[in-house]
Amino acid sequence: MQRCGISEVFKSLEENEDIRLVLVKRGAESEQLAKILTMVSDRGIHIIRGSDNDIWRMSRNNSEGVPEILALVGRDPTLNLDESIESGGLIWLLAGAAYPVNIGFCIRTAEVSGADAVIVDAELSNTERKAAKRASMKAHRFIPVHWGDGFQAVKKAKDAGFRIISVEDTGTKSPWEADLTGNIVLIVGGEKKGISQDILEYSDEVIRIPMTGFVPSFNLQAPLSAVAIEAQRQRNPQSNGPQ
Repeated sequence: MQRCGISEVFKSLEENEDIRLVLVKRGAESEQLAKILTMVSDRGIHIIRGSDNDIWRMSRNNSEGVPEILALVGRDPTLNLDESIESGGLIWLLAGAAYPVNIGFCIRTAEVSGADAVIVDAELSNTERKAAKRASMKAHRFIPVHWGDGFQAVKKAKDAGFRIISVEDTGTKSPWEADLTGNIVLIVGGEKKGISQDILEYSDEVIRIPMTGFVPSFNLQAPLSAVAIEAQRQRNPQSNGPQ
């Protein structure tokens, strides 16, 4: 979803790719960059100005220094929940999550793995939400993050034709045995109570992450990461590596 640097972003604009926003290095000035920003402004594309460190952390090619500009293609981070459901794809639900840092890590993992939206069902103060966004490495800027009632969101998605897949220790198969393609909502439960019974009963399938140690559960972001990587593998065959 990223176009990195002057040449890639310019080519993306020339080819009319669906650029949703650009992240520009604060203070950067060049004739090429000015031309690109004029094109971006003319098309009404959102511009975010970031520090050198921000751009470097977000850059796909950060080993080559700090690019002047990055562009997000395809995913629209400004969508509301109804629009996200209408757009389809893979949506994550954090059902009853409690800790801002865990939530932030999950948002970041969902974004990196190519999910289309994240729903967070958590009772957090504004300060705690800000902490979650910081922990996400500010990945919330690049993916729709919806805060609200998880069960109502699941009902909306299911009515729209999504399959509902919960990740819980009562599951009967592992993620790599499940079909994670198409329009799906993937659900991980909160750190204290897990996924509620009403959501589990509404699920089309419950999968589980194998556990062989003494401690009976993973931390929140661990099962999300495992399933996110498997979903990415299934949904993007080109990322599977040599066959």
